[in-house]
Amino acid sequence: MWFMKLKRSNDRYLGGVCGGIAEYFNLNPYLIRIIWVVLSLVSAVLPGLVVYIILWIVMQPPEE
Repeated sequence: MWFMKLKRSNDRYLGGVCGGIAEYFNLNPYLIRIIWVVLSLVSAVLPGLVVYIILWIVMQPPEE
């Protein structure tokens, strides 16, 4: 599964989820964070928060 290749990032503010997604797709982490916040606000915050927590649990920790 594609999400099993995702790893949380050391470039993080909270859990490293957005940074890990940005590294996987070779994008700017700030762009992913802004998109995540906008999508979360549009979807009444709770779904975005739940998905973030699930990804935080499922994604592998960053390599040191």
